[in-house]
Amino acid sequence: MTPWLQLAAVGGEAAEGGQGAEEGAHVVFHLFGLPVHESIVTMWILMGLIILLGVLVARNLHQVPRTRFQTAVEWVVDSLYGFVTDIMGRERARRFTPLLGSFFVLILFSNYSGLLPVLPHENWFQPPTSRWGVTGGLAVFSFVAVQAYGLARHGLGYFRRFLEGPVFLWPLTVPLAVIEELIKPFSLSLRLFANIFGGEAVLAGLLAALPWFLPMGVMFIEIIAGFVQALIFTMLSALYIEAATADFHHEH
Repeated sequence: MTPWLQLAAVGGEAAEGGQGAEEGAHVVFHLFGLPVHESIVTMWILMGLIILLGVLVARNLHQVPRTRFQTAVEWVVDSLYGFVTDIMGRERARRFTPLLGSFFVLILFSNYSGLLPVLPHENWFQPPTSRWGVTGGLAVFSFVAVQAYGLARHGLGYFRRFLEGPVFLWPLTVPLAVIEELIKPFSLSLRLFANIFGGEAVLAGLLAALPWFLPMGVMFIEIIAGFVQALIFTMLSALYIEAATADFHHEH
């Protein structure tokens, strides 16, 4: 099989050396007795690259860009800021763009890591967003952030958002509102995981059967899909934060 892309551990491949691991995951090493799978190693590598990129950008900043690199970075930041501003307004966008932009950049890097020409065939490498555990962790972090920002904005009055309709209907509407809130991280994680995992599986199969030329069309689609999925996750997180921090009389 061509080394362009191999979907690590698809089909429930067991960990090497008889080490106990969850189905379909390879344990690269143990840290304080806890297994560290290949998707986590890849996530740490990507995080390191993003931090390094941030350091390089911050070292030679100028009020008026003098390099194409700074110009490109500023364009990306301005685009993200404008995107978040359209959702929640300028004031809150200044506060929440760092978090939402971090989601977008990390997810985009993770989605595109599966398209690298050499690394994906290594047993310590796997695109993080092709693992539900990783996308679930990102979604839970987004969910916790939404609740924290809502409580910070409204205090305990934040829970009034679950009291919809007449009082006599609260026994029915409150549980439904809570369930709807709890479903949000599940839908966020499943949407991202399913799209990336499915695309990786299709591309791996095509590359195994026809390693030249034909899979290029699928790879182009994966480039678009990776960007769209990162954007959707960021947009939905922004919408959830906007709803949690908005004045209640604007929500109904």
